[in-house]
Amino acid sequence: MSLPASTSSAEPAQARLDRYLILAAVCLAGLVLPLNFTGPPIAIPAIAHELGGSPAALNWMTNAFMLGFGSCLMAAGGLADAIGRKRVFALGIVGFAAASLALVFTPNLLVLNLLRAAQGVAAAAALAGGNAALAQEFHGPARLRAFSLLGTTFGVGLAFGPSLAGALVQQWGWRTIFVSSLVVAVAAAVFGVPRMRESRDPDAAGIDLPGSLAFTAMLALFTAGVLEAPEYGWSHPLVLAALIASALLLALFVRIEQRMARPMLDLSLFRYPRFVGAQLLPIGTGFCYLVLIVVLPVRLIGVDGYSALDAGLLMAALSAPMLVVPFLGALLSHRIAPGVLCSASLLLATAGLVWLGHLAAGVAGSDWIAPLIVIGIGAAVPWGLMDGLAISVVPKERAGMAAGIFGASRVAGEGIVLALAAAALATLLGKRLLASLPLLQGDASASALQRLSIADPAGAAQTLGAAADVGALSRLYCDASSTLIYGLAVATAVTAVLVLALLGTAAAHEESAAEEVATDDASGLHVAPCVD
Repeated sequence: MSLPASTSSAEPAQARLDRYLILAAVCLAGLVLPLNFTGPPIAIPAIAHELGGSPAALNWMTNAFMLGFGSCLMAAGGLADAIGRKRVFALGIVGFAAASLALVFTPNLLVLNLLRAAQGVAAAAALAGGNAALAQEFHGPARLRAFSLLGTTFGVGLAFGPSLAGALVQQWGWRTIFVSSLVVAVAAAVFGVPRMRESRDPDAAGIDLPGSLAFTAMLALFTAGVLEAPEYGWSHPLVLAALIASALLLALFVRIEQRMARPMLDLSLFRYPRFVGAQLLPIGTGFCYLVLIVVLPVRLIGVDGYSALDAGLLMAALSAPMLVVPFLGALLSHRIAPGVLCSASLLLATAGLVWLGHLAAGVAGSDWIAPLIVIGIGAAVPWGLMDGLAISVVPKERAGMAAGIFGASRVAGEGIVLALAAAALATLLGKRLLASLPLLQGDASASALQRLSIADPAGAAQTLGAAADVGALSRLYCDASSTLIYGLAVATAVTAVLVLALLGTAAAHEESAAEEVATDDASGLHVAPCVD
């Protein structure tokens, strides 16, 4: 893909160079986000071996990042409009680098998870400020190409994050994953910040602080309740309290947004069925794609005996289609109704999940590749279309708000899907463990389940002593993970049907004006006329 052309043929060479360096910096920021999502799951077995921790605590390593990012994305957009896009990008990328540096020296799992949440908050600021800055630097067709290039870097991060993480873990340990994040963040700061022009929205109302706090607390409590349920039981007072409190906070958040003059979440957009259908697309890709990125590497390393590098290379088969297929999907969407295309692609991913569910422990590595590629292709088509659909299916004057809602609901929904999948796997393992060892109870049961939930059958067998062997526990884990994959297939298929029903079979007619607004707000920002 060629770099975006200058918006003026008379533009000085130095100004063009600065413009391209800003684009490179924002693309680096866009690259480091998927690297920090797809990479760390490869390191979960190594982190568990060094730092210990329960399955719920280890799952927070991924969910904390998603929670921090998703809950702050809309607020970061408002902050960028209010205090300046350059300032927010600088704060975000420097904060991300600082959190990455601290993660290199983290002493325990609690600190690691807190720093991962801080990373997510900083990432939201960097992406929000960076994308808005791009919209100020590029105009017309050049802006479309700039944001297309940014989207490509996301695909690169998704495709190569697992293999890069696997190589780093195997050669130098899991902490080097965060060293790589630090290096990329520093490069983005050095290239981008000095060359950016400050801009802001003179009519910005600032941050919706009450709404942001209610939204973040709601997501945190719901995620905590779901993750702790397998260990304590769904009827445990703490679990029930967390879930009930999250429901109350959701109602409070809706009430706050209804009363705000300029809400960060315009609830009236949910009156459009096709907009609701677009919100379901990241849920579908969450079931068929994101859950596998987190769950499958743990099984490959802990149960099937792959090295971190080999597991990362296998996971690249799942993510590699993200480099090419979204572009093909965009071309097909001109001939096939996007609702039909996305629904059919999710059904293809469903078939791949069923195929994957049949695989047992110990199969050759090559046997994993084909179903993972099928799933990756099925997930990549809606992945490439969902942002544009979320904007194009509402009136063009609402495009900025629509993109903001979609950006936040996408990440929040994906985080909830990951939490539900982790809880489902732990529940399945607990039931199978008790069924195979009916006399098991008390501390031994909890300890064995904790080890098995992080794909450590050897540690679980050591906890149980003579009660079980490693081979039997490995088969138990594979049985539970296969059941989970079948469940993901069902959930993906249901989502595909709902997407078709809500998006319909009509072709999407995206007007050029709507596309321009969409690129103005690709990260959830409404880029209003700026003041320098």
